[in-house]
Formats: sequence, C-alpha cells, structure tokens
Amino acid sequence: MARRALILVEGHTGMGLLYVQAAQRLGLHPITLSADPAQYEYLSAECAAIRVDTDDLDALIRECSRLCATYDIAGITCARESVCATVGKLCQHFDLPGPNPASIERCCDKFTQRQLLGEAGLPIPAYRMAANAKDVESAAAEIGLPVILKPAVGSGSIGVRLCRNIDEVAEHTTYLLGGKHIWRSSPKILVEEFAQGPFYGVDTMGNEVVGVHALDFGPPPHFVFREGIFPAALTDEEHRRIADLSLSCLRALGLGWGPASIEFRWTKRGPVVIEVNPRLGGFPQPLHLAYGVDLVTEQIKLVTGDEWNLRRRHSHIVAWRSLLPDRDGILDWIDGDSRAAAVPGVVEVKLYVEPKTRIVRKGDYRDEMGYVIAASPSRSRTEAILQRAVDLIDWSITPFPTVSQ
Repeated sequence: MARRALILVEGHTGMGLLYVQAAQRLGLHPITLSADPAQYEYLSAECAAIRVDTDDLDALIRECSRLCATYDIAGITCARESVCATVGKLCQHFDLPGPNPASIERCCDKFTQRQLLGEAGLPIPAYRMAANAKDVESAAAEIGLPVILKPAVGSGSIGVRLCRNIDEVAEHTTYLLGGKHIWRSSPKILVEEFAQGPFYGVDTMGNEVVGVHALDFGPPPHFVFREGIFPAALTDEEHRRIADLSLSCLRALGLGWGPASIEFRWTKRGPVVIEVNPRLGGFPQPLHLAYGVDLVTEQIKLVTGDEWNLRRRHSHIVAWRSLLPDRDGILDWIDGDSRAAAVPGVVEVKLYVEPKTRIVRKGDYRDEMGYVIAASPSRSRTEAILQRAVDLIDWSITPFPTVSQ
C-alpha cells in the first residue's frame, strides 16, 4: 500500500517546521516542493524536499504526477500567501480538497480586495491606487496626511510605511519604484488612510471565528509586530462586532474554505478592516497554547479530507514579545535566553540570530531576532511572567563604522 504523503508547496521560515511535525503526527509523509529548499533550515533533518520552480504551475503538476507513482498524495497545502492560489489550482487539477484559486487571487491583490470589501459596504480606510510618483502624491493629497504606502501585492509588512509628510511620501515612493523593492508583479502602490486605534488580528477556519488577538507594533514609520496577547480583552459586544465583520469579509471575498487571518483597527467609528489574508496567521502558537486548538493540524486535516475539530480544550492567557534591534550593526553578543526559558510560565524562548550576525533593519518581519512566549490562567500574571523573562535577555550591537567624508 502506497505511503500517504502531504505536499507542501514552499516552506516557511517561521511556521514550516510546525507543518512538517503536524503532518508526521497525523501519519503523513511531508514532502516540500521549493524553488530553493536550502532557505529552510529544518528541511534537511525533518522533511523530504524537492527543488522545483514553484512559480511554474505546469512544473508543479509534473512533479506531483511523478510523486503519485510512489505515494498516495493525501493533500496539498502551504503556509505562504504567495503560493496559496497555486495550491488551489493544484488541488483542482488532482481533485483534492482546496481553496478557490480565483478567490485567493482577488484577495491577494490588496486593491481588488479593497474594492470588493467597499462594494459590500464594509468599513475600510480611504484608499487610492498609484503606479507612479505623481499619482502617489495626488492620492496622498486627496486622502490627507498621514498615509500608508504599501505594495498592492505582498505580505509580512515588506515595503509598508507610514508617511507623515510629503517628503516621506516622496522618499518611500522612490524606494518602492526605484529598484530597491522586489516586486512579484507589476509595480502598483496602494495609498491609504492611516486608520488609528487598537490593532486586532482574527483567526478564522472555514466560516468560524476561532479567536481574536490584541497586537501592537514597534516604533513607526514601520509596522513590525512587537507584542501580542491572546485572547484580546474585549467586551462581549466588541467581540460580536469583530466576529460579525470577519464573517462579512469572508463572504465579500468568496473565502470561507480553510484558514484566514483578518486584521482590524478599532477606530472612532468602530472596527475598520485593514487587511484579509487567505492563509493561516503567521504566529499560530498563542491560540494553540490558550485554547488547545492547533490550527496547523486542523488545516492539514481539512486538506486531506479528514474531520477537523476547533473545540477548545482549555482556556489560558498567552502573551508574546518580539526581540527587535534598536540599531544596525554587528551583534556582539546576545544572552539570557536560558535564564528566561527557566522562568515558570514561560513556554518558549526562540533566538534567530547568533553573535557576529550583521543586523540591518528592513522595517518588516525579518527584523525579528527572536521571541518569548508566556502563558498562565491569569492575564496580569501572564503579562508579569513575560516582562520578567524579557528583562533577562540582553544584547549588544556595535554600529557599523561611519564613512568619513
């Protein structure tokens, strides 16, 4: 009898290992198809990997067809937004459970997403699309400063910046259009109103809201997640409004199959939709620790046609903090992680960097040097545990030498 395999299209530096381990726990043989398997350190030890151009649907079909001769392919899935639509097309080709690729493609274009949400009457920031510097400047003037400039297609806050005056608008436009930003499609810049207020992230699976995170960012003008707590401290009415709006987003975008991650700001006019991502949120551990619901495992069950279960096993409060550098330079040392991990209530301490690493902040998720997660039955206790652990971690960065004139 052929071994049941799970095909993972591309890996994920943060969550990829979680998918591999969950597949193995379910008795599946995970196989990652990647344009560059070497970028995922966990693959060599944990998972078979095959090099293939993941932007080439025909090449992926050929590789999966070849694997069918050896394995019973139980499902195909991914953790990366950039290949979600491709996965949907592969699932259709091989008659496997999967998302609607057309809906995924519409959602991944932030301008099209904005249009669909607006047509459905849902609360969104004012926005304009621009393809050149003149259009960007005109859009910023129409909307009113400050504005956010972001690529119409992308993820991880790459290329996203808050612009507080016209000089910052011009500077970031030059960065995006001047060859420094890598575009996956034709350059299109979304210029949008800066909706201000507390930030929330919602995890959904199918047509069910699983939980709401309260999130906060590091210093502007970038949007790098600094910390979060789950579940968010909301009143019943606030939770109902966010949950109802989340499901309305899924309907407007033709989603509702598989996982989605929806971001809101709670403004003076209530919750405003910032973004809908047709994939699992980038940090599923807090929900798993708080409720005992492993969305990675449940996603794999869904794509393999097995019965999935979102029932809560327990209820804890989970908080996390990213370790973000305050300067560029050479990381001389970083320590205290073992002491932090020993604090009662600390669930995980993860470091991504080692001494002598070059630190060059990019203003997106790649700036994170590590994180700390804490959990307990009490919100105040969890926050105190996290702070105590973070205070034990320290580092030193020597700035790069300045070039003398």
